[in-house]
Amino acid sequence: MHEQYQPREIEAAAQSHWDSQQSFVVSEQPGKETFYCLSMFPYPSGKLHMGHVRNYTIGDVIARYQRMQGKNVLQPMGWDAFGMPAENAAMKNKVAPAKWTYENIEYMKTQLKSLGLAVDWTREVTTCKPDYYRWEQWLFTRLFQKGVIYRKNGTVNWDPVDQTVLANEQVIDGRGWRSGAVIEKREIPMYYFKITAYAEELLSSLDDLDGWPEQVKTMQRNWIGKSRGMEVSFPYDLASIGSEGKLNVFTTRPDTLMGATYVAVAAEHPLAAIALERLAADKAAELQAFIDECKSGSVAEADVATQEKKGLPTGLFVEHPLTGEKLPVWVANYVLMHYGDGAVMAVPAHDERDFEFAHKYGLPLKAVVRTAAGDETPAPWQDAYGEHGQLINSGKFDGLDFPGAFDAIEVALLDKGLGKSRTQFRLRDWGISRQRYWGCPIPIIHCDSCGDVPVPEDQLPVVLPEEVVPDGAGSPLARMPHFYECTCPTCGAPAKRETDTMDTFVESSWYFARYASPHYTGGMVDPVAANHWLPVDQYIGGIEHAILHLLYARFFHKLMRDEGLLSSDEPFKNLLTQGMVVADTYYRVLENG
Repeated sequence: MHEQYQPREIEAAAQSHWDSQQSFVVSEQPGKETFYCLSMFPYPSGKLHMGHVRNYTIGDVIARYQRMQGKNVLQPMGWDAFGMPAENAAMKNKVAPAKWTYENIEYMKTQLKSLGLAVDWTREVTTCKPDYYRWEQWLFTRLFQKGVIYRKNGTVNWDPVDQTVLANEQVIDGRGWRSGAVIEKREIPMYYFKITAYAEELLSSLDDLDGWPEQVKTMQRNWIGKSRGMEVSFPYDLASIGSEGKLNVFTTRPDTLMGATYVAVAAEHPLAAIALERLAADKAAELQAFIDECKSGSVAEADVATQEKKGLPTGLFVEHPLTGEKLPVWVANYVLMHYGDGAVMAVPAHDERDFEFAHKYGLPLKAVVRTAAGDETPAPWQDAYGEHGQLINSGKFDGLDFPGAFDAIEVALLDKGLGKSRTQFRLRDWGISRQRYWGCPIPIIHCDSCGDVPVPEDQLPVVLPEEVVPDGAGSPLARMPHFYECTCPTCGAPAKRETDTMDTFVESSWYFARYASPHYTGGMVDPVAANHWLPVDQYIGGIEHAILHLLYARFFHKLMRDEGLLSSDEPFKNLLTQGMVVADTYYRVLENG
């Protein structure tokens, strides 16, 4: 026995023994207690870094401990292999993303194996391989037929350098997270997952996740953002607008309705278009220029909240639903078309954005709530102005507190047919279309006669050609007739295959379930194996995934449950968010050692 540890000698022998004995290969053993230990799978970027080592070491310690307790322990590994980094590296090195990705996987797998982790490598999955993504496409076609996935035009964050759509979370200070390019707003056809249909369950079932950090659950609750408010309709002023109609807004502060002094609409709102038709030529040109400026900005809420508030009057008016007073309609850059109804009732005395806007453009303020700051709201803004309190300057509603005012104003609006209470979520449906090559093809065929037709199950997978070297000018698939030219599976007429690919968050939203039966060819998962292993007992990964990946994985788990593929409600019982390895740490040794 050596006095000092000899890693090369000892570890090589141990690892050789583990390989020959298949020490970490597991199978379903009914009656034996299971433990599924999972670390977030790596992106095959080329080489492991210390963040990987930290993550997988934590998982390995937990897995080995549970094995020593006599449990049947599953610890799998795979590769989150689609995405823009491979495409960008491929352009830089003039190689196909597939070649770059597979070579990186080979190298990183060798590195991972050298760590001697207790991984069952027989369950390895690679998300860019057709045997994996065919089941993603299969689920897509089922959900599309049920309306859980749908196609519509959407206003999106467009990265002009990467030539793709970005999620709001990928826009940082108005720029693309990877390219650094200034983001534009564009309207394009997109496919959406109706995650909002699961908003209530995604919120309420957080209470069942006792093994999750409270911080992560709070972040998800805030992201889902349930709020009770009022739908309020402002009738059009016929003289200025020229037609009958109503401007609908949603507000969580109906108690302040009597303090509304103007309304603001998004650049894409129909009233903005009406204003362009009715304004004099010079004013219309000025408004059009402003609308174009608004459309070039980010659609990320965080950016909108911090940008300078700008607006232009439209010359149009709506009527206050309770007083009949005429309120001017403004186009404002702080109102987004895809949030709520693309319009807000502005109460400058009790809302910070409206306050800033009203002071800038000399619009009136009317205080209607008695707050800790008193009955007036002079500049500068104080947080107290936004408090709930007793109503003032509100006619018959004076003296009511927030709950009393909510109910009384709802009764008054219902009586006029101009409003009702409503529960709303901040969460928006998940747009998954990406105008990139290196991703899972969307299994839809566009037919002039039949519309959007899902690819039949016996024609799946729609295989992504792997020999392509992208040039950065949008998706190469859109320039490949041999990929997109096809026949309609319904009527047999010439048709065109969809050339957008899926957001890579889709692949990472169900990989944990595929590990239970990675070689199963009869479906997305083998229900027996899935219910044997799932939910994951311990999940380990970075807190930077608290909202997107973890929320999407929870959503996908519920989708698979509702398709009868598994029986549990949540994917991960316990979550450990390890810290990040970011820099050198300096220390000094005290005199006592």
